[in-house]
Amino acid sequence: MSQYCGRRTLPCSSSSLQGRVAVLTGAGSGIGRAVLTAFLDAGVRCAVLESAAAKCAELRELGPDVAVVEGDATLAPDNHRAAEAARQFGGIDIAVSFVGIFDLYRPLTEIPDAQFDAAFTEMFTVNVKSALLLARGVVPDLRRSRGTLILTLSSSSFYAGRGGPLYVASKHALRGVVLQLAHELAPDIRVNAVAPGGTLQTDLRGLRSLGQDGVRLDDRPGRQAALEQRTPLSVALSAADHAASYLFLASDGAAGMTGEILRNDGGLLVR
Repeated sequence: MSQYCGRRTLPCSSSSLQGRVAVLTGAGSGIGRAVLTAFLDAGVRCAVLESAAAKCAELRELGPDVAVVEGDATLAPDNHRAAEAARQFGGIDIAVSFVGIFDLYRPLTEIPDAQFDAAFTEMFTVNVKSALLLARGVVPDLRRSRGTLILTLSSSSFYAGRGGPLYVASKHALRGVVLQLAHELAPDIRVNAVAPGGTLQTDLRGLRSLGQDGVRLDDRPGRQAALEQRTPLSVALSAADHAASYLFLASDGAAGMTGEILRNDGGLLVR
């Protein structure tokens, strides 16, 4: 367990979130679940779109401030269902995407020709299309509330070697999504992102099209020690260590920020 985990408290600006409504996609585990917990603690009512039935069952135990929609974030109708569930709480103020898959560092030349098209489509559908579909589903609501859209990027959005070419390319593409949507949706909607570094306690898995979906990145041997060794701050961050970044971007404390990306990665920029 990271020495860093648990030290943070909610920023004082999180008090501005009381009574707001959020739509979260892929918040059934990992960073998404940690942020959901932090939002609920800050008085935010949340609608969650989650594909795994077991995770949905757990989320339904969280109480009346969580509306759970079992569905696929890569499908427009399911994103609209999640938005409609949030509207039962009132107008939507916040939307956050946590949906993602990994390629387990598979090099380009080691992807068989017969699997490449499917792997490419799966990666960009899950990691990029899902974020765009969330935005499409909530933009009218966020315009009315002058709300905020937050995407989940990765240290792979900035650096080579933090995944294989499909994953790294998809996360670089999301940087473009953040910048373009911030441009298009201003001045009504703020669009920002968090770029976590390698994180413990997530359910991030490989590509189904490459037969990797049964493998979790978190299960790699020696993962905590490897993360501590490669970060200048010598930390292996947990999902909960990222929650304050999302709370800040959703709060009035970030009212002057759009098109920004918070890199919560242990200081990789200075390595």
